[in-house]
Amino acid sequence: MKKLDLYIIKKFIGTYFYAILLIVGIAVIFDISEKLDDFMEKGAPLGDIIFKYYLNFIPYFANLFSSLFTFIAVIFFTSKMAYDTEIIAILSSGVSFKRLMYPYLVSATIIAIFSFLLNSFIIPPANGVRIDFENKYIKKPYESSERNIHRQVRPGVFVYMRSYNSYSQIAYNLSIERFENGELKSKLFSDFAQWDSTSQKWSAKNYYIRDYVGNNEVITKGESIDTSFYITPKDFNRRLNIVETMNLFQLNDFIDEQNLQGADNIEVILIEKYSRFAYPFSAFILTLIGVSLSSRKVRGGIGFHIGLGLAISFTYILFMRFSTMFAVGGHLSPLLSVWLPNFLFAFIAIGLYRIAPK
Repeated sequence: MKKLDLYIIKKFIGTYFYAILLIVGIAVIFDISEKLDDFMEKGAPLGDIIFKYYLNFIPYFANLFSSLFTFIAVIFFTSKMAYDTEIIAILSSGVSFKRLMYPYLVSATIIAIFSFLLNSFIIPPANGVRIDFENKYIKKPYESSERNIHRQVRPGVFVYMRSYNSYSQIAYNLSIERFENGELKSKLFSDFAQWDSTSQKWSAKNYYIRDYVGNNEVITKGESIDTSFYITPKDFNRRLNIVETMNLFQLNDFIDEQNLQGADNIEVILIEKYSRFAYPFSAFILTLIGVSLSSRKVRGGIGFHIGLGLAISFTYILFMRFSTMFAVGGHLSPLLSVWLPNFLFAFIAIGLYRIAPK
């Protein structure tokens, strides 16, 4: 690695973090002005606002728009190098444009690894603290509105309830079926079941149980019986953003659990998982586009490069958000919807690189 490489890497990483500090600072100011009434109305302590909310909001917001900050950093300092004739001097000294890309790609690799580690292991615990704060002081208490709930909670164990009241923690018209080797072995019916927080079990009321032993059927009736069917009130009170609080290993376990239960929002969870790989990879694509666009002088100066860079980066972010909506609607696989913008802009990046002045 030569002095030129260290010079570009220093410029790239330095401008990247400078852009983060600048834009995050503006975002925090706007967020405070928007939520100040909620803080005062709910009586949120100043220490909690600073250390539980904003101290965890800043890394979340910074990583969310990491690709935008990467692109802005590349466009800004490369365009400045071009207008100071540094790029011309470098190419005239015998350094090829391909070789010039080396420190840029090294910097993009550092940012991609940094973003992946943040998004997969460091930010999720911080999101847990932030989301708990939001649920307490900003958002309204979550209430489940699900009806006709039918889930497989364990292999061979199926639970059905007509509805669930999250306030009283009561499941109405409860049914639990247990199968072995594809044969029904037991079935419990109950008018309703209420969660007992002391015993951590459900108390089924007005129940009867059918046990199938060979060709015989044994029926047991009663007014109340404690039972456990691997579901707790927490499973009904989860918001969709709960996946943001899980590290990569926890997220994989949660996906397996939701698949087993036949959850209908599995696409949203898969999008979260695949995004943790796709978003860091965008650093390479946007870096290549940024260097190809800003490495030569054009009429309009640095402002033109920055404006063009912002337009492309916002188009990329918008397209990424738009494509995931097709996965949520079931029209596109979550994996393809997350990676499709990367594939498309990778072709654009390669085309711009080929026509860039060398």
